[in-house]
Amino acid sequence: MEMLQSFYSASGLGLMTWGYAIMIAIGIMFVTLAIVKDYEPLLLLPIGFGIMVGNIPHISSMALGVYDQGSVLYYLYFGVSQGIFPPLIFLGLGAMTDFSTMLSNPKLVLLGAAAQVGIFATLLGALYMGMTPNEAGAIGIIGGADGPTAIFLSAKLAPHLLGAIAIAAYSYMALVPVIQPPIMRLLTTRKERLMRMKPPRQVPTRERIIFPIASFLICGLIAPGSLPLIGMFMFGNLLKESGVTERLANTARNAMIDIVTILLGFSVGASTQASHFLTPQSIKIFILGALSFCVATAGGVLFAKIMNLFLRGDNKINPLVGAAGVSAVPDSARVVQMVGQKEDPTNFLLMHAMAPNVAGVIGSAIAAGVLWTVLVK
Repeated sequence: MEMLQSFYSASGLGLMTWGYAIMIAIGIMFVTLAIVKDYEPLLLLPIGFGIMVGNIPHISSMALGVYDQGSVLYYLYFGVSQGIFPPLIFLGLGAMTDFSTMLSNPKLVLLGAAAQVGIFATLLGALYMGMTPNEAGAIGIIGGADGPTAIFLSAKLAPHLLGAIAIAAYSYMALVPVIQPPIMRLLTTRKERLMRMKPPRQVPTRERIIFPIASFLICGLIAPGSLPLIGMFMFGNLLKESGVTERLANTARNAMIDIVTILLGFSVGASTQASHFLTPQSIKIFILGALSFCVATAGGVLFAKIMNLFLRGDNKINPLVGAAGVSAVPDSARVVQMVGQKEDPTNFLLMHAMAPNVAGVIGSAIAAGVLWTVLVK
């Protein structure tokens, strides 16, 4: 009986607390949303299962969790804590990205920049709530709606908040179809939602090859802190557009990004141990993250309306496209298409929305580089 009692007291059942139970329930909820609602399943399913794995309680002498040096999860989490996985994700994203629509209508880049207002508004909000400058910078990047960028910056500025920031960023990315449409409809009239845009021009191959090289040099010189993300993003795009490295581009956008996504999602989920995650600070991060996402969406839509005051004829922009300025690629662009087609099924906005969407990826990476440069000690 003593042996049985000793075994029970060292088991997960014996060590279970309300905190662990709540986190396991959250993990089950993430998996359910991924499978039943199809909300970002490639991210939510690994994260959700990782949350369950990370919240099975164990005795301290057993090295099992991500914070136990020498454990398997500790080494998997190394790619997150040291900012290794996010640049690899950006390499794959670059190999997937087509900049043609952005190059054919460069003024749409401004919408991607305008949506980054959510980052700096959240930074100010976090400072007002008593966060340190480093913590505020790491939390603010949630407003860019870019999970890898949020992980990268928080690993550099506020590693102790990494789990909460990553979960908040990916949660709001998954909820793009829920959060953005009400804001878009609130800030636009039906006439504006029905607005048609002229078709994008055909972009020559030479222009598509020059762009990743030129933009990398410009962004790298402006914000050296963005080099790991922007460098890998533009390198991946050059692999795709050069036409001579199709095997490498194919590997980057398929096998490699899939492997890294699995490892990143699972290890981020496993880092949300109740003792580290269920804190008042985490609640503040989720509140600020939600507000920043709303502000970023509104910023893009409103800036498109301001731009239309100076544009004429078919050069005007459908304000819905501004909502795609957040970095949730390609979900924000799909939401723009969905909301637009509810008003007019024959109005196709997806290609136009992809321009500020990919510009938002670049913008959030530059913002992260600026914050890292300014706040690094």
